[in-house]
Amino acid sequence: MPQVANIRSGHESVLERDLAQALGELLSSVPWLQRWRIESGPAGRPEWDLVASGPVSVGGKGVLCVECKSINFQPSQFSGLLDRPCPAPKDAASAKVLAMPRVSPRMAALCQEHGWSWYDLAGNCRLEIPGVLLIERSGKEPVKVQPRTGANLSTPEAARVVRALLAPENANQRWTQRDIVAHFADLVPRVPAPSLALVNKVVQHLRDQAFLEQLPNRGFRVRDYEGLLQAWRAAYRFDRHIRRPYFTLLQGHALKDRLRALDPKAEGRLAYAAFSAAELQAPAVRQPRTWLYLDPNIEKEFQSLVEAKSVDSGENLIVLIPDDAGVFYRAEAGSNRVACTNAVQTYVDLAHAGGRGEEAADAILQQRLKPAWSAATT
Repeated sequence: MPQVANIRSGHESVLERDLAQALGELLSSVPWLQRWRIESGPAGRPEWDLVASGPVSVGGKGVLCVECKSINFQPSQFSGLLDRPCPAPKDAASAKVLAMPRVSPRMAALCQEHGWSWYDLAGNCRLEIPGVLLIERSGKEPVKVQPRTGANLSTPEAARVVRALLAPENANQRWTQRDIVAHFADLVPRVPAPSLALVNKVVQHLRDQAFLEQLPNRGFRVRDYEGLLQAWRAAYRFDRHIRRPYFTLLQGHALKDRLRALDPKAEGRLAYAAFSAAELQAPAVRQPRTWLYLDPNIEKEFQSLVEAKSVDSGENLIVLIPDDAGVFYRAEAGSNRVACTNAVQTYVDLAHAGGRGEEAADAILQQRLKPAWSAATT
């Protein structure tokens, strides 16, 4: 591969030097880019760590103004860079670029949202000067660096916090950390409250990731509902729920009546889940099975009342034994039927359920979640 980028020495740090080298390799991967130069903090543009420039095929010049950040740079800090100008000659087209050892999906999404380019030390990138240059690389194993420790959103305790933040019923809620703990005290069905220490850890992590915004009165609220939902979806462990296939001859109203008799007061003994919950919340996909979350303490009662038999194939009941009572958080009660999981719980379950789950999940997102979030923030 020909070296088309001339990299000047005199970098402020080893990280800046390495990121300059990575940028040079990316520019060298484009055969028609020739005679580009990468400078370190040139005169007149000291606010940028690197500036790459050179001729482009449409004529004139392209300029990349690069900000180099360590692995500890958080998405919540990105807003501090947004208004920085990227000066360029009259005949030049320019772009702002964030360079880091590893660029997380969340950071990449923020860059794209605000019109920034980005790249990492492994060579993953999206470098774009609109109408002039586009280099995209993905799938390369990120360089191993030790990031600042954050919260693990896959744990049942962290999931309780995330459900409270995302539930459409709580949209635009002003929270404090103590409010979140107290919020669980009077819930029906009952869900154990997360500890204040755990809430503190999760909230700090979500602030760092720019999912939450701080309010003047020391409280906070969600600023990016969909971004937080996708982060939880990526961390969510659907396989932690025990899945048991059953078959019953009961159908229609007869099955619904027997199920309702198991939990007439909607106390969190069972709830329609996944596809069955979606049929009630945002019908989009038809399928023949009934999906349920079931308290393991009533499984024998369920088998008897519904005349259900465990089978290896041909099931028409999918019973999920949850790893945590949080799946019953703000379950949606209905008239003369079993409650169904909250829409946000339905979404993440469908996203991992296989089959046409993605399609059904998108219907929940478009019809139930987004309208509630949008109405609360307008």
